Amino acid sequence: MNHRFVTVGLFAALSVLWGFSFLAISVGLESLEPILFAAFRYDIAAVLLLGYAFASETPSLPTDRANVTAVLAGGVFLVAANAFLFIGQQTVPSGVAAIMQSLVPIATSLWALGLLPEERVSSVGAVGIGLGFVGVGLIVRPDPGNLLGGNAVGRLLILGQVAGVALGGVLVQRAGPTLDKAALSGWSMLVGGLVLHGVSTGVGEAFTLPTTLTAGAAVAYLGVFATAIAFFIYFTLLEVRGALETSLVAYLVPVVATIVGVVVLGEPITLPTLVGFLVVFAGFVVLKRRAIAGLVDEIVASGSGSGS
Repeated sequence: MNHRFVTVGLFAALSVLWGFSFLAISVGLESLEPILFAAFRYDIAAVLLLGYAFASETPSLPTDRANVTAVLAGGVFLVAANAFLFIGQQTVPSGVAAIMQSLVPIATSLWALGLLPEERVSSVGAVGIGLGFVGVGLIVRPDPGNLLGGNAVGRLLILGQVAGVALGGVLVQRAGPTLDKAALSGWSMLVGGLVLHGVSTGVGEAFTLPTTLTAGAAVAYLGVFATAIAFFIYFTLLEVRGALETSLVAYLVPVVATIVGVVVLGEPITLPTLVGFLVVFAGFVVLKRRAIAGLVDEIVASGSGSGS
């Protein structure tokens, strides 16, 4: 029972850390260039994670093909692709941006179909993926008469970020890295940060350090709490509870982010957006129904065992 309590606590902590990250992005974007802002986030996290990795006694250098491939895939897709989120949040409310992250598990399943030979989807699973697309339509709601409107473009950019992050996770899994998770994430964030700095310079963003207290706090929160510390919690849960249960955090983070966005920023959340989120979640449940049933059986068995 104590073990379960600790797991729930870590799950809640991760949801809060990642949920507040969307507020931090919205606040920082008031005075920082979006791509440069994203680069600063991963600069800080890379320093902290690599510092921890080198201070430990585990191997910290990616010297073989599998680890180099994983670092590059993680840096370009898992990290640098988040620039689309920062750009998109210039016009998209933080709560909506967070709700769109619930698409990551379904997008991951789609990439896995083509890149991981062991992955298969049944006809019922295909219905789950279809529900996910319906949910996307309800959340994005493109206006045929104004496809280039700021809000529509912003949501499409965030969809690009979702696709990139999902692809990165599959490519890292396919590479089969052996590095310690802190080192793997630290190197990936370093690569991603360098890519982001290069893109920021290439598109003409002015290099300026955070000059206000709020901008500095937003960068610090994202780099230290929402990335470096959240990473430790995430991989702890991954090791203890497995990929399925950990992936469910994608459906708690939007709840936290939406409440924070409405209360702190006064952001509007429409009914179709909320319905879209529920449809995406339903699609995930259909797609992963067998694994979820096994998880429920395990939790019931665990509860019965601790009560006897």
